[in-house]
Formats: sequence, C-alpha cells, structure tokens
Amino acid sequence: MKFYDCATAPSPRRVRIFLAEKGVTLETIQVDLSKGEQFSEAFKKINPSAQVPLLQLDDGTCITEVSAICRYLEEIYPQTPLYGRTPVERAQVESFNTQLETNGLFAVADAFRNTTPGFANRAMPGPHDYAQIPALAERGLLKLDNLFADLEAHLATNQYMVGDYFSVADISALTILDFARWVKKGIPDHCTNLLRWSEQVKQRPSAAA
Repeated sequence: MKFYDCATAPSPRRVRIFLAEKGVTLETIQVDLSKGEQFSEAFKKINPSAQVPLLQLDDGTCITEVSAICRYLEEIYPQTPLYGRTPVERAQVESFNTQLETNGLFAVADAFRNTTPGFANRAMPGPHDYAQIPALAERGLLKLDNLFADLEAHLATNQYMVGDYFSVADISALTILDFARWVKKGIPDHCTNLLRWSEQVKQRPSAAA
C-alpha cells in the first residue's frame, strides 16, 4: 500500500495518528499542497478530487477521504480497535466523530479558507474554484467558540470523547483543535476539562505523527 500525505495538512495527519496508534508503517508519498502538486495530471489520475489523504492499495484501488481510509485500516488491522469495542461504542464513536467534523473541522476550514489571501477563489478544497465568503469565516469562528464550550461540558464527565476509551474521535478532536490555532483560536483558559483532555492526549506518542 501507498499513503499519499502532506506533512503540513490537518486531514492527512488524522490518518498518520491513526496509523501510529495501530503501530503500522506504510510507504508514504508526500504531495506538496503549497506547490499545487495535488493538481498535477499524475495525481489527478489517481484522485480526480485533487485532495489528500489518499490510500492506494497494492492492486491499484484508491481510497479517499479520512473516514473511509481509517475504516479500511481498522478492518485489516483490527488490533488496538479505534472505532469502538462493542456495538454501542462503535455507534457512539461514529456519532461523535461526525459531530466533530461538522462542528469543528468544517468550522476551522471555513474560517481559514474564507479569509486567507492565498485561498482567494479557492475557498473549498478540490478541483473546482469557489469565491471566498467572509460571513462563513465569521460563522466558523462562532462555531469554534461553541465547540469549546460543548467539549468542556462533555469532558466534565468523560475521560475521552467516548467515556474512558481512546478512539478515532479523540484523534479528530486533537487535529481539529491544533488546526484551530491557524485561525488564532486556542483552548480558553477557563476550559479546564478540555485542557486536561488535551494534555493527556498530547502525551501519547502518536500525537507527534
């Protein structure tokens, strides 16, 4: 298998942390997004959406999107399960992970891509051009404030995103909160539960992936 990565981008990092938790090493190919390598004909031939991460299997099959890649890896490397150990946990992890993407990842992306000059007419990733909408950036920042508050309340009674079980939802949350610093949004000092969780997760070796 080959893993198409970009060391500076948040989405591939979610897969790198996932792999590190599994103890799995894959052949990795860096795609430099800053140089537009995702738009090269060679890369678009294997991924027309012109995005990373991408997992290419030995038979040439290509899997895109973080959740799909991690789901596949969970199936073939079931040790150290990260999508839940029971049917209930699996449902809870899926639910929380989706909420984090909707209320966190997309919020940061809206705030960042709709204000950064380098993304003029590139307000969304992929092969098509979209104009920046400043109001979406404002809404994204508001959603982040609400996310901090919601996670603070949730972690008052939970060690991790799903009870006492470290999962892919924690990987998503860690990546999202680090990504939020790109739009100058750090965890507020009064969010002591969220800060506790952050310090705990960052102590895991996989966090450096």
